[in-house]
Amino acid sequence: MDFWSSLLTIIGLGLFETVSSIDNAIINAEVLSTMQARAKRWFLVWGLFIAVFLVRGLLPWLIVWLATPGIGPIQALTATFSNDPSVISAIEAAAPVLLVGGGTFLIFLFFHWLFLEDKRFGLPHEKIFMKAGLWFYAVISLFLSAVVWFALKVDPMLAFGATVGSTAFFITHGFKAQATKGEQQLLGKTNALSDISKILYLEAIDATFSIDGVLGAFAFTLSVPLILLGNGLGALVVRQLTIGNVERIKKYAYLKNGAMYSVLILGIIMLAEAFGAHIPHWVSPASTSMVIAFFFWRSVQEQRRVPSLI
Repeated sequence: MDFWSSLLTIIGLGLFETVSSIDNAIINAEVLSTMQARAKRWFLVWGLFIAVFLVRGLLPWLIVWLATPGIGPIQALTATFSNDPSVISAIEAAAPVLLVGGGTFLIFLFFHWLFLEDKRFGLPHEKIFMKAGLWFYAVISLFLSAVVWFALKVDPMLAFGATVGSTAFFITHGFKAQATKGEQQLLGKTNALSDISKILYLEAIDATFSIDGVLGAFAFTLSVPLILLGNGLGALVVRQLTIGNVERIKKYAYLKNGAMYSVLILGIIMLAEAFGAHIPHWVSPASTSMVIAFFFWRSVQEQRRVPSLI
């Protein structure tokens, strides 16, 4: 991957991480509004270090390492830039299993949002799917069955990867649901907790919600350094929005929609690559940017239609 491809990947990763974290940033901002200025600065500086290096850096490195047992931890970190044929061969062999698992996770995530989560309806069909929410479980079950069926014809490990992706979705969804519930409860008793307790709780929640962005990053690249740079850029933007500009972000009503349609596209890309399709490096960042730009435009149009949002 040349310099410009790497730069485009980093920008795409940063944009995806930013918009996919908007909801969490808004809730965090409400908790931070009850904290002293010193604690807020700590959350921005040291909390950013934890979010980037210990979560968004460590997790993708760990996933690549575990998915590629033939290489060591240092090789997993530098695999994309390695000239060692054995390392490149090991990564290429393990990539389809990783991609099918991540793609399945992201598709499940999109359908959960489409069928079950409260949202501002950015496109007409979203309201129809929301009314048919109970069909979510039927749709994802049929989808998983189809992926496993086709995967078994290629490689049993692909089928295993798909089931791991579905399992990861339900595990993380349970943690996220509990974290959201706990965070809402936290808002009701913020004055009874110390700033340190609030920061620790916010960091735990951030780690839980970062999994979507980390798995989505593999649709852009398998390079851990690039994922670290791109997701780190997005985490920095989210931290700045959380502390200083979150009220303005709330006015862009359809950014969450853009994030979720990006999730759908990235999931499709990962599944296609897992089954042998060649997708150019620029497709993931370009498609993410276009989808988010469209829903940003829809948000601006909504502000003009509803003056109270401006």
